[in-house]
Amino acid sequence: MPTATIITSVFTNTARAYTRLMGVPDFPYLVCPHPITNVNGPALEERAQALAPQVVTLLLEGRV
Repeated sequence: MPTATIITSVFTNTARAYTRLMGVPDFPYLVCPHPITNVNGPALEERAQALAPQVVTLLLEGRV
């Protein structure tokens, strides 16, 4: 099942290290600004809209 992994910017170093550790250093994931916990509805929707084209590319082509 195609999936799109999305992380916030503070976790990029962790994601890079973990994907290398798991043997898939080129595993594709998307990055959005941190934080998202306290972001209100309209601002969160704006972030989602900005990521949407990248999600489509990742799901259809397997790359970002």
